[in-house]
Amino acid sequence: MTKRVALVLGSGGARGYAHVGVIRELEARGYKITAIAGSSMGSLIGGLWATGKLNEYCQWAETLDSFEIIRLLDISLGRPGVIKGDRLFERMRDIIGDCRIEDLPIPYTAVATSLTYRKEVWFQRGDLVTAIRASSAIPSLFSPVEIHGQVLVDGGVLNPLPMAPAGSALADMVVAVDLLGKPFQKSDGLDEREKEKKSIFDGLIDKFVGVNESKKSQDELSASMSLMEISNQSMEVMQESLSRYKMAGYQPDVLVNVPRNICQFYEFHRFNEIAAVGRQLAIDALNQWESLHQEESAILMEAEVSSV
Repeated sequence: MTKRVALVLGSGGARGYAHVGVIRELEARGYKITAIAGSSMGSLIGGLWATGKLNEYCQWAETLDSFEIIRLLDISLGRPGVIKGDRLFERMRDIIGDCRIEDLPIPYTAVATSLTYRKEVWFQRGDLVTAIRASSAIPSLFSPVEIHGQVLVDGGVLNPLPMAPAGSALADMVVAVDLLGKPFQKSDGLDEREKEKKSIFDGLIDKFVGVNESKKSQDELSASMSLMEISNQSMEVMQESLSRYKMAGYQPDVLVNVPRNICQFYEFHRFNEIAAVGRQLAIDALNQWESLHQEESAILMEAEVSSV
């Protein structure tokens, strides 16, 4: 049984918690991750694992509630992004520390998009937290990152599932986690619970802004949040097409498809639930691959015995 894995982690906001579940299942089965490529949230989870800080991050993420998320967002309506992201990435640096990509124990690639040169940018050297921040700068939501004269935004704009870096990895197989899978059918009860959570979240936004901004700013923020949702859904439509295109050129051995409607992209207060979904999807995908691999091995053994 092959054990060395090149892991590809896709973009998708809070759905990226599913990556944690996939990693936990791979480790539980004895697979060894020998390379990671990630875009947006995939770059964060991959970077945390590579630095050995994933468990620390998970312990923190489990404590998050909607109000704490709002506090971390440091909303700023006067910038080229509703959220500056300073508080959030200061917290990430507290967890990760000052780490350079070239010092990681395995090859790591974070993918961002250069608005300046209209192309992908692969971070394979340099400060890890800066690379993650550039890869995660969702357009119009997070402020872009400026590095060496380039304006960088979310890697998912051009490459939501970065398969190419895995092609040169020293590994026996490629496992890809796509956060833009086909939606699953929801029950009415689940829909109502999600509506309630969204209402609570929106109410906290109103409360938070009411303390810090004028009524005019509240109206502007409300409109901005609606536009964010439209913008996010539009971007996901584009990303789904890009993901299919990337996989057409390079098929992973195991593909974990995470339904795009398991949560809203901003629902970072649902860590345990989303990570559990990711792990179950990994169990299903790996069971199928291992079963097929065992059948192929048995056929080859029978063919060798027959030829003797």
